[in-house]
Amino acid sequence: MQRRDFLKACLATTALSACAGSKATGVQGESNIMTVNGWISLEQMGRTLSHEHVLVDFIGADKVSPDRYDRDEAFWTVLPFMEQFRDLGGQTLVECTPAYLGRDPRLLKRLSDATGIHLLTNTGYYGARDDIYLPPHVFSDSADQLAARWIREWEDGIDGTGIRPGFMKIGVDSGALSDVDRKLVQAAARTHLKTGLTIAAHTGPAIAAFDELDVLAREGVDPSAWIWVHAHAERDRMRNVEAARRGAWISFDGLNPVRVELFVEFVVTMKEQGLLHRVLVSHDAGWYRVGEPDGGIFRPYDTLFTAFLPGLKNAGFTDEEIHQVLVTNPAEAFAVHVRAA
Repeated sequence: MQRRDFLKACLATTALSACAGSKATGVQGESNIMTVNGWISLEQMGRTLSHEHVLVDFIGADKVSPDRYDRDEAFWTVLPFMEQFRDLGGQTLVECTPAYLGRDPRLLKRLSDATGIHLLTNTGYYGARDDIYLPPHVFSDSADQLAARWIREWEDGIDGTGIRPGFMKIGVDSGALSDVDRKLVQAAARTHLKTGLTIAAHTGPAIAAFDELDVLAREGVDPSAWIWVHAHAERDRMRNVEAARRGAWISFDGLNPVRVELFVEFVVTMKEQGLLHRVLVSHDAGWYRVGEPDGGIFRPYDTLFTAFLPGLKNAGFTDEEIHQVLVTNPAEAFAVHVRAA
C-alpha cells in the first residue's frame, strides 16, 4: 500500500474508528489514552512522566528474549520505585522500551495492577546505536510492511497478550537519516495515519530531527503527531524552538539530580518563546538491566518531584504553568487521534 492509499483510507472519514481498524473501535468522547489496562480519559492521566523505562535488555535483537530474566524478580525490584512515584503524586508513566530491547507488556500490566499507576507501552522499532536492535526483517520489509506489523499490534495486541500499544517508539541515529532510519519514520507516519498513535522518536541533535519532520510532511502527518525525544541533546535551543513552532513536541527527558538547573533553563527558554504548550519533561530513568546482578542500579523516578518542580517555582512558574507541563501537555501529546497535515 502506498502513502496516498493510507491517506485516502484515513481521510475518507472523520471517525477515528475507521482509521484504527475493526478491532480498534471504541474511541469515544474523551476516552482516548491507551494504557496497558485499556482506555482512560485525558482527565485520568494526571501528572505524567512521558519518557521512562522499567526493564531493558541490550543483548541485541538476535538474542533478546523474556527467557533471559525472571519476571517475578524484576517485578519485586521495580515495585518500590513505582510506589514511590505514585506517592510523590505521579499518576501515569510512559514506558519507552521498544520491541527487541526488552519490551514486556505483561510486566507493565502487573505493575499497573499492583500500584494503580497508568502505564503506556509502545509499538515500533529502535534504529539507533547502528541498528543492532533491529530484527532482520526490517532491512527487507518495505515501509508499508513494517507499518502493517505495527498496526496489527494496535488492532490485536502485543504478542498474544491483548495489551495494546499507547504510542509508537522508534529510534534513529544522529546525523542525516540513513535509508533504514528513513524507512522507520515512513512506517511510523503510515501507522499513525491508520491508528492515531503518537510517534516518540529517539533522535537527539537537530539534523535527524528536521529530516524526520520533512519525511512526516511528505507522508501527510502533522508535526504534532511527533515527539522529539532527547531534544535536550541539541545545543542550539533555537532549533528546539523552531521545531516547536512547527507544532512538534519537545521532550527534555534526561533529567537527573545534577541537571536540574539546566532543565529548568530549557523550560524557561520555551516559556519565554511562548511555547510552554509544546514541552514534555521526564527522566529517562528506571532501567532494570537484564544480565546485570539484581538488574543493576535502578534510577528512581523522583527528581522531577523533589528538585525540578521546586526549581520551576523558584523560577517564577505558576501552578497553572506547571500543570500545563506535567498534565495538559502529556495528555494532548499521547491522545490517540489522527493528526493529518
